[in-house]
Amino acid sequence: MPLETFKSSDSLTMGVELEMQLVNTFDLDLSSSANDLLELLSRKPFPGVVTPEMTQSMIEIATSIQTEHGPLLGQLRDIRNTLVGACDRLNIELAGGGTHPFQRWFEQRIFSKPRFQELSSLYGYLAKQFTVFGQHVHIGCASADEALFLLHSLNRYVPHFIALSASSPYFQGVDTLFDSARLNSVFAFPLSGRAPFTLSWDEFSSVYFTKMESTGVVKSMKDFYWDIRPKPEYGTIELRVCDTPLTVERAAGLACYLQALCRHLLERTEVPPEEDDYLVYTYNRFQACRFGLDGMMVNPKTREQISIREDILATLRRIEPHFAALRSGAAHDEIERTAAREGNHASFLRRQFAQSGTVQGVVRASVDSMRGG
Repeated sequence: MPLETFKSSDSLTMGVELEMQLVNTFDLDLSSSANDLLELLSRKPFPGVVTPEMTQSMIEIATSIQTEHGPLLGQLRDIRNTLVGACDRLNIELAGGGTHPFQRWFEQRIFSKPRFQELSSLYGYLAKQFTVFGQHVHIGCASADEALFLLHSLNRYVPHFIALSASSPYFQGVDTLFDSARLNSVFAFPLSGRAPFTLSWDEFSSVYFTKMESTGVVKSMKDFYWDIRPKPEYGTIELRVCDTPLTVERAAGLACYLQALCRHLLERTEVPPEEDDYLVYTYNRFQACRFGLDGMMVNPKTREQISIREDILATLRRIEPHFAALRSGAAHDEIERTAAREGNHASFLRRQFAQSGTVQGVVRASVDSMRGG
């Protein structure tokens, strides 16, 4: 069937999705408690949307459509507080972080939902290894062509979001030496990576997608695990490279950073995107995953190398008026503080391991951070 029509939405509106960890209180391992938690939450109104994810030890929450930092953060806090209260009743914990530091993938149970069962049958052990946790940010687009313009214009900034959100240094009980080990699990899927370069929705829909659908490999946009993908049913683009942060404050800051960047890009004062921009895309993405804010990236236009941290700080100075126009000054401060002083959550978790000497101590710090402690 043809790709559905791109639904126009209000430009620069935003929504946040967070995949969350469910953790046992007795050993801090993952807990297959999604069914119990979802049943408990269904008994009264929820301040957002909560749904199951691939395995029983994870859930996904989503905000409503938002325009400003304050209301977005307010809703995320309401969602967090509701989840923590429900988890307390079930004697489980809620945590952020892109990976659980010591869970064993082969012990995870696939959630009993037809799509998840189908994916498990197709991808085998990769489905259970996909017990990793990310933040997705949707940005509203007034037209399909605007969506593709933003999607490709953002390619140069993808390392920013990987480095700022990185919170998955530990996996299978060891320090991976990556700030974001989570993305290595995503890269294993055959339809991950980047979208094909075109700025025409007609070409994307009637040529590329039609050809892909004719192969039987894909049926809808859900089958693509791209770093940024269009979502025609929502009228948005969806950034998918972020680890789930340890706090909702960081999650809101990342979303508003993306919103301000998109506002800047829509002024079209930068050189338009082109296929050659992707020559260094994989290298830049690796640097952000491996070294976080200390990684080096290549500017695809100038071919010059710069540290990811310095590029973020320079970008923040350049687009500060857009944060102000969007009433997101607090988000600007959150991102600047992360890049300039505090570091990302991967650095925080390594400090917690140094203090506690155990990966259980890392999980404990993740749980306390999500509670606001």
